[in-house]
Amino acid sequence: MFNDAIKMTGNLKLVLTDEHGNVKQEEEVENLVVTVGKNFIASSMAKTTTNSPAAMTHMEVGTGTTAAAVGDTTLQTAVASSRVTLTSTTVTTNSVAYVASFPAGTGTGALTEAGIFNASSSGTLLCRTVFSVINKGAADTLGITWTVTVN
Repeated sequence: MFNDAIKMTGNLKLVLTDEHGNVKQEEEVENLVVTVGKNFIASSMAKTTTNSPAAMTHMEVGTGTTAAAVGDTTLQTAVASSRVTLTSTTVTTNSVAYVASFPAGTGTGALTEAGIFNASSSGTLLCRTVFSVINKGAADTLGITWTVTVN
């Protein structure tokens, strides 16, 4: 009998810069690939015309502090109008890197959570993470690079 356990892991790099591009804060945290995200990946492997899950296209930030759990389907407390379109998605061997930028005026506040979704509203949550507070001012930009690895 073979025992080949496939595991999905994630890593998030967050960089907060001021209006002049100066780095104010950097964080790197692990994330959780949630159950609906794993189901999304399995459905994508069997992609047909009747079974075509939409690709991951958006990232959202929030202020929730409850630890990420496998049953999560949304952020705990999303910041209003903070879901942005991914700026890039890059596949390398067994990893996918999702990149998003939250420009000045978007996703402002004491941020503590983030998630990746396949729609501009609602949609399927692939991953969720909670991190130490990042105080994003109205003039600041937050860049997030989120790497999901299958190993």
